[in-house]
Amino acid sequence: MALPPILQQLRLPIIGSPLFIISNPDLVIAQCKAGIVGSFPALNARPEPVLEEWLKRITEELDRHNQENPDSPAAPFAVNQIVHGSNPRLEYDVEMCVKYKVPIMITSLGAKEWVNEAAHSYGGITLHDIINNRFAKKAIEKGADGLIAVATGAGGHAGTQSPFALIQEIREWFNGPLLLSGSIASGDAVLAAQAMGADLAYIGSAFIATDEANATEGYKQAIVDCGADDIVYSNLFTGVWGNYLRPSIESAGLDPDNLPVSDPTKMDFGSGGNTDAKAWKDIWGSGQGIGAVKTTGPAAQYIDKLYDEYQAARARVLAA
Repeated sequence: MALPPILQQLRLPIIGSPLFIISNPDLVIAQCKAGIVGSFPALNARPEPVLEEWLKRITEELDRHNQENPDSPAAPFAVNQIVHGSNPRLEYDVEMCVKYKVPIMITSLGAKEWVNEAAHSYGGITLHDIINNRFAKKAIEKGADGLIAVATGAGGHAGTQSPFALIQEIREWFNGPLLLSGSIASGDAVLAAQAMGADLAYIGSAFIATDEANATEGYKQAIVDCGADDIVYSNLFTGVWGNYLRPSIESAGLDPDNLPVSDPTKMDFGSGGNTDAKAWKDIWGSGQGIGAVKTTGPAAQYIDKLYDEYQAARARVLAA
């Protein structure tokens, strides 16, 4: 099955994943102008009226860019909706996305038919993130257009399955849009995701180190300085299993190697966590792929690097 038109004209087959607290209009606009889908969680825009301000700004700036650069238009953008009972804003946030005809809605932590129908009402598409094949089937049954396979090693809330196993099982029955998330931070990894059956790569942690990201300088430098060995998998901070940077856990006075297991019923995305040290403000989320991030800098510069690496990887494979 061919990708929907909205995903066919990208400079690179990449969606910049929505990063809680960190993703903002500056980062989204930079990503889109550089040719990949930029995204942000609706809950990043606080209080509620700020979401409309963000949507208006992103829409107008990308429209202006497209008028001024008809030969290199911006990629579309996406908004992430937390479809979970702890999110009291879901209905309002979806209404705003409908009003501004957000091209792509990314749904997480729950699949609801009415959210998909809302996106479809104006021609948008929905992509639902999942950590196993069972959740993937449920999402498609409820009307999602595509899937984001969140494999082991992904930043933030991540699964435990190998990307090879997860993509392989989904492709046995689903031929629609499929993205892969998990330790992808180089152009080589983007091509590898496609080789195993994904259509696009889903990259998040590497963008924390960009100039536009709403992260502290300490957080950005930690992304540069750390590697896979510095990632800790825990459900303590939000009630959902996820990957976090070891130095931030230590800075909070906790032992990364002896973290208690949290009660999933305490999950609350309104308050931001289950401990005095809050995810994602104090306890820094990150995937295992950050060893590929060697410097901070503008998002466009990093995307240019990905482009060069991706083209070189393709050439190398074709020459083999």
